[in-house]
Amino acid sequence: MTVAVIVVAAGSGERLGSTLPKAFVQVDSKTLLEHALEPIASLGKVDELVVVAPDSWVSPAGEMSGRLSGGNMAVSVVPGGPSRSDSVRRGLDAVGADASIVLIHDAARAFAPAEVFHRVIDAVEVGAAGVIPVREVADTVVPVDEDALTQQALPRDELRAVQTPQGFEAAALRSAYAAFDGEATDDAEVLRRAGHKVLSVEGHPHSHKITYPSDLEAVRARLSSRGDIRVGTAVDVHQFSDETSLVLGGMTFDGPGLSGHSDGDVILHAITDALLGAAGLGDLGTHFGTSRPEYSGARSTVFVKEALSVLGAAGFSPRSVSVQYVGNTPRLGERREEMSRQLSSLVGCAVHVSATTTDGLGLTGRGEGAAAIATALVEYQPGGKEASG
Repeated sequence: MTVAVIVVAAGSGERLGSTLPKAFVQVDSKTLLEHALEPIASLGKVDELVVVAPDSWVSPAGEMSGRLSGGNMAVSVVPGGPSRSDSVRRGLDAVGADASIVLIHDAARAFAPAEVFHRVIDAVEVGAAGVIPVREVADTVVPVDEDALTQQALPRDELRAVQTPQGFEAAALRSAYAAFDGEATDDAEVLRRAGHKVLSVEGHPHSHKITYPSDLEAVRARLSSRGDIRVGTAVDVHQFSDETSLVLGGMTFDGPGLSGHSDGDVILHAITDALLGAAGLGDLGTHFGTSRPEYSGARSTVFVKEALSVLGAAGFSPRSVSVQYVGNTPRLGERREEMSRQLSSLVGCAVHVSATTTDGLGLTGRGEGAAAIATALVEYQPGGKEASG
C-alpha cells in the first residue's frame, strides 16, 4: 500500500501569542514543524509527504521537509487556505492519485510519537476506512447553553479526546471531502457524515495539541527535564545450519536457520545487546548465555522483553533503534517494513531495519552465516521509566 501523510502547518499562532505562524515557533532549538516531521521520517513506510504551510512560509517549510525526509519520500509543500478544512483540501489535492492510505496530522501536535503513527496505519491497512487516536477524558464534561447554564454532565466513560494523526482509506476520504462543503476541525467527522465508520486506537499524552502559551511552557518544561541520552552499538554473528528454522527480527523465513543457544535471531540479538550496552547493564551473554539452560532454544523476543525489563528497573527507556542485517540471504524485501513495525511495537520506540551484503567478502559474503549491527539510544532518568514517558 502507498502511504501519504499531510501535515497541516498553516495556523497563525494567534492564540499562542506568537508573531510567527505556530508551526515555526521554536522549542528546544527546533520549530514545531521540524518536531512534527521527525517521527514521520523515522517510520520507513511513508511514500509521500505533503506539508500545508502559510503562503509566505512555503519555501522554508520545503527546506525543512526535504532535509528531514532524507530523500526517502516524495515531498511537496502547498500554501494553506483561510480555514483548516480548506488547508486539508489543498493538501489532499496535492497527494498523488496512487496513494491508498492518507494520514492527516496537525503540526500543533508536534510531539506525537512514531508508535501512534504505526497504530493508525496498521488499523487502516487491515480494513478500517478511518482511524483516530484517542485518549480518556479526565475532566467532567457538561453542555452549556447560551445563558451560561449548565446541563447534565455527559458520561465520561463514553467520551474520548481526539488526537492526530488520523488515518483514512484514500478513496473514501477524497469522496467524503468532495461531498462536504462546510468546515470541520476533525477530518474523521467529514468521513462519518459520508456514512463511514471510524475506528479508534490508543493515542499518547505527548500528542497534546499546542494552542496556548501555557501549552508551550509545559512542553518546554518537559523537554528540559529529559534525562541523559546514551548510545550503544552491538554486532551479532551466527553461522547457517540446516538443523534449525530461520528466524530474523522475530519473523520466520524460508531457508536454513542460524545456529545458536537460542533461535539464532541475529537481528534481535544485536538489538538486545545494543540496548543493554547503552545502559551499561552487561550484554546478551551476561543475561542469557549458555550458562542459562532455561534459554536453550528460546525465541529471541524473550531476550528483548527481559532486557527491556532490566532497563526499566534501572531507570532507562528506549528512544530509538537502528539495525542492519548483513547477509546474502534471505532478501528482506517487502517484509522489511513489516519487521520494522513489529519491532517498533516490541521495543516501544521507532526501530528502523535495513539490509546489506558484503560483496562476497567474509563469512557472510561466502554464504556461511549472517550478521546484524544495531545502534540503540536510551534515556536515563533516576525516577525510572514512568518519569521519562
